[in-house]
Amino acid sequence: MQAQQIHWHVFADNSELRRAACNAVVNSANAAIAERGRFVIVLAGGSTPHGIYQLLRDASTDWSKWHVYFGDERCLPPEHADRNSRMAEESLLQHVSIPREHIHAMPAELGPDQAAEAYRKLLDGVGEFDLVLLGMGEDAHTASLFPGQDWDSADFAVAIPVRNAPKPPADRVSLSASRLSDARQVIFLVTGAGKREAVMLWQSGSEVPVAAIRPITGVEVYMDAAADPAIAESN
Repeated sequence: MQAQQIHWHVFADNSELRRAACNAVVNSANAAIAERGRFVIVLAGGSTPHGIYQLLRDASTDWSKWHVYFGDERCLPPEHADRNSRMAEESLLQHVSIPREHIHAMPAELGPDQAAEAYRKLLDGVGEFDLVLLGMGEDAHTASLFPGQDWDSADFAVAIPVRNAPKPPADRVSLSASRLSDARQVIFLVTGAGKREAVMLWQSGSEVPVAAIRPITGVEVYMDAAADPAIAESN
């Protein structure tokens, strides 16, 4: 497998990062629509994406050409406040004119195995994503790919059932590392001093989940100054 290529972008604060990420998403969308007539995006959960999604409401883009998927989901009822799909709905999707049939939430309420199989079938024929948005946890996990687990199960090469996740709820479903890597562009969103140790592990070449995402074009990391070990060390 090819080595991961990383392009680091450091921003003064979370607000600056969110604005830059919003612009990157819009640019990616408009380029994809101009070139291929559609924009296929994978959304992430978390507080930083939430702020980006709010900014995107005012974007100048052809929403009718957007197709929305999710990188992972918690096995909770569809309307549960902790669902990634619920957060995306409230922060962005209900405010813009993306056709409802273009929004593909993970059916995680079915449980890990059934949800993973259903999403695998849904993604059959979708092809390369245009843009994948990902976060990173303090343990260097991304989506619901956690340290010490199988990120590309042979039986679930597209979507993976996750059990015994170290963060509640224990049951989840996640796209695999290889499926998340099948993208024209991947942007990681990394904010806060609590992420510095994970960033150091990543930069040192450790086999952590974030390092398993390896699109041909490399990954872009949008990081605020608080998460940057180099800036912390210089202070």
